[in-house]
Amino acid sequence: MNTPGSGDPRPRTLTVQAAGCVLWRRSPVTGTLELCLVHRPKYDDWSWPKGKLKRGEDPLAGALREVAEETGHTAVPTAGLPTARYLANGRPKQVRYWAAEAVAGTFTPNNEVDRVLWLSPDAARAHLTRADDAALVDALLATLRPAR
Repeated sequence: MNTPGSGDPRPRTLTVQAAGCVLWRRSPVTGTLELCLVHRPKYDDWSWPKGKLKRGEDPLAGALREVAEETGHTAVPTAGLPTARYLANGRPKQVRYWAAEAVAGTFTPNNEVDRVLWLSPDAARAHLTRADDAALVDALLATLRPAR
């Protein structure tokens, strides 16, 4: 481990801290469950709304801020979901996720996100660019099932 004063000359690689939501709603037309994916033109990918945390920002507050910035929706968190860990541009990244219900808002394209899609869970799973992101669909569904 590279710690200050250990004599190891390599710089420490800090983990990028990010947060996001699996944003969901009931279709205004059919009442079926829909999940929101965002398209980021910079990466030409489809993902969950998420982003880097500001210094000292609470992860849940950051996740809800990112949802508002990227989708135009306000959301109410409903459950914690698994944390994703992976390398991004050669640096370790950790993204904390929450399930969150969209309660109001309208999407307006911006520099970061140019499109959103509201899809069924199966369609969302198939449309995500990163295969690892699909596991969050099942994690969300588990939180929405009534307890027995």
